[in-house]
Amino acid sequence: MIDNRSGAGGIIAHELAAKAAPDGYTLIFSTSAGLVINPLLNKVPYDSFRDLAPISLGSINPQMLFSHPAVPAANVQELIALARAKPGQLNCASAGTGTPNHLGCELLKSTAKIDFVHVPYKGATPGFMDVVAGQAQFMFNSIPAVLPLARSGKIRALGVGGPKRSMAAPEVPAIAETLPGFECVNWYAMLAPAKTPPATIAKLNAEIVKMIADPPFAQRLVDLGSEPQSSSPAELRAYMRKETERWDRVIKAAGLKIER
Repeated sequence: MIDNRSGAGGIIAHELAAKAAPDGYTLIFSTSAGLVINPLLNKVPYDSFRDLAPISLGSINPQMLFSHPAVPAANVQELIALARAKPGQLNCASAGTGTPNHLGCELLKSTAKIDFVHVPYKGATPGFMDVVAGQAQFMFNSIPAVLPLARSGKIRALGVGGPKRSMAAPEVPAIAETLPGFECVNWYAMLAPAKTPPATIAKLNAEIVKMIADPPFAQRLVDLGSEPQSSSPAELRAYMRKETERWDRVIKAAGLKIER
């Protein structure tokens, strides 16, 4: 049974999962935002490492950097050059301060050492539509949302945020081809309440690994712009720590303050 607990950017659902009985019957399918970004930017009533037991990754979803076609930059390298020629004059839209696509803007700014204006919107759709209309110059967003309009010429896909090109859009270069080490992705993972028995965790992990390896299921994820990716519990915990350290550096460099 799926229990969609919306509210507070996922904080309510994570608190519920963290306080559930550790019997293997209550799990949480979470995101990088819920496990890493929210705890870095908000005072949350759970600790992702103390209160939740990792089971497996599910998928990695690279963000795509795109611009309005009138922006005189055909690729990431040219966008960087344009931003350096016009410091503080370009706008990067986002779904709001502290959202994954906002942090993508900040990561690009700090990695490329360029200056532009972050424009937060009340949700991804208004920001996306303003880039389509030419009111904002560029933005990070999920591949499925961007790709149809990019292929129709209404926007220009500049690069994907994964460490390599996306299987869903192999024609679009990875930003890391221009900025080595650049990575802007969302990811999904399955976790259980802390103290769930190791045997239960192992059984759940085996089933998820089997599911992710199933060719029709994996292809469905690819069609949605995702990269199918399972892991061991230990690998997921290590990945969460790596992501926490990486985004903590970006957040501090951007001067973002924790909300209390």
